[in-house]
Amino acid sequence: MYRTKTCGELRIDHVGQQVTLAGWVQRTRKMGALTFVDLRDRYGITQLVFDEQKNPALCEQAGKLGREFVLQVKGTVNERFAKNAKIPTGDIEILVDELQVLNASEVPPFTIEDHTDGGDELRMKYRYLDLRRTPVRQNIELRHKFCLAVRHFLDNKGFLEIETPVLVGSTPEGARDFIVPSRMNPGQFYALPQSPQTLKQLLMVAGMDRYFQIVKCFRDEDLRADRQPEFTQIDCEMSFVEQDDIISIFEEMTKYLFKEVRGYDLGEQPFIRLPWSEAMRRFGSDKPDMRFGMEFVELKDVLSGTGEFAVFNEAEYIGGICAEGCASYTRKQLDELTNFVKSPQIGAKGLVYARVQEDGTVKSSVDKFYTPEVLNRLKETMNAKPGDLILILSGPDAMKTRKQLCELRLLMGSRLGLRDKNKFALLWVVDFPMFEWSDEEGRLMAMHHPFTSPKPSDIDKLDTDPASVLADAYDMVCNGVEVGGGSIRIHDAVLQAKIFKVLGFTPEKAQEQFGFLMNAFKYGAPPHGGLAYGLDRFVSLFAGLDSIRDCIAFPKNNSGRDVMLDAPSAVDDKQLDELMLEIRSAEK
Repeated sequence: MYRTKTCGELRIDHVGQQVTLAGWVQRTRKMGALTFVDLRDRYGITQLVFDEQKNPALCEQAGKLGREFVLQVKGTVNERFAKNAKIPTGDIEILVDELQVLNASEVPPFTIEDHTDGGDELRMKYRYLDLRRTPVRQNIELRHKFCLAVRHFLDNKGFLEIETPVLVGSTPEGARDFIVPSRMNPGQFYALPQSPQTLKQLLMVAGMDRYFQIVKCFRDEDLRADRQPEFTQIDCEMSFVEQDDIISIFEEMTKYLFKEVRGYDLGEQPFIRLPWSEAMRRFGSDKPDMRFGMEFVELKDVLSGTGEFAVFNEAEYIGGICAEGCASYTRKQLDELTNFVKSPQIGAKGLVYARVQEDGTVKSSVDKFYTPEVLNRLKETMNAKPGDLILILSGPDAMKTRKQLCELRLLMGSRLGLRDKNKFALLWVVDFPMFEWSDEEGRLMAMHHPFTSPKPSDIDKLDTDPASVLADAYDMVCNGVEVGGGSIRIHDAVLQAKIFKVLGFTPEKAQEQFGFLMNAFKYGAPPHGGLAYGLDRFVSLFAGLDSIRDCIAFPKNNSGRDVMLDAPSAVDDKQLDELMLEIRSAEK
């Protein structure tokens, strides 16, 4: 065998044993007649010792080793004189008798250390080297453990893991599809699935009752820290259920995962359920971070028409947050906050602030427009105390201004250390609008997807006021990140046709796109619903990462490129001819 032990399992109890190890050179160092080599594999690091007095030739050979050389060594486990408490193998070392270089290595383009000198693009280009680093490897191990726990829980609940096709038909709703030309069907295309939505519904029609799949999904959309063009879902569906049934079982699964995988006890209390309208009013977001308060306070009654500040008098919405203990913020710090909200990403016109002094009086950036009585009422409405800083945004569009205030709230939460990555706050956001207006499309669009069932009490409104209809939908939010979402599905062909009509589909177009599903509903579809978790997002939260890329073995960069494989790339003319495709220039 190449090895009898790994580089992470030897302890003081193994002293005196003869062992064979194999791995990569982490680092070497020369100390007098001794040469020390740290040998690394996936399981840990073991120190090797070469003694010039005992074997000069072997010690000379060790002195020529470079970083990332692949070695096999044989030797005796020895108790270390200078122990290293920072690693599990720090009590022992190997006195090497034999050394074989299995493969030499060029000097790596960055250091394979916990804290590397390699930038993101460089590490992604050499991802196979980056994966050797302990933090990245641990993320992959965490992902593996997470998946095992998911499968264990769902299997015990009677779910079947069923694979669905990767080549499917393109659908018009949601994000852009990645499409795949068919050589055997010239001029026609498959799409890569954005999710197995219709397929899992068909599995319910087929009587599978409880389905899950850890599945790749694909969306051609703009990227950010929590998005990749290909990502992984824990996709789930159940028959003969209502919203409470689904929320109950997946809340139980979430608590199990946190305890089993993360070692974090979420407690026995049910998660908060927050209606979408309330989440937007109180936090300006449908995925509020509940690790801290700093809720919005509406101030139109306090500040509009009570002074000569035209901006507030003309605003549709005025909202404020209270940052505790921040009244001592300097002018520079306040300017930084102003520049933040006025940045193109946020888009506010400006920021108004008010400090509550130690004596309880209020000093603000709009003092000249308001009497002390109005400013004191502002303090009372905000429930602000001496030492607090009140930050106020206003605008002509309430929804837009709330979203701007949300970004300011998150920034202040981070500055005040209230967004601890080792603390978790989960909730369900429920009662979403069924539809949202798209200026680009000039029509109502499904806020979730067109198979979401409306609230039974709102079905009659589909004919008279569809924009007011609420969906039987729910999202799970953790620390301001949407980690999962789902809905009760439509299982009636007549209701599904009505939804397609509201969305602007002609009967012919609906039949062309979704006829297979509507036809299936005619053969006894059960009431059903489900949800899908974002596996990458969940694991990244468990690992305390800012981006999902570091819990994916081979991720894409922010431009959707795989810089390691240099993909996407051009294909030769022969392949295009077989597919009957022609490439147009960008200018056309």
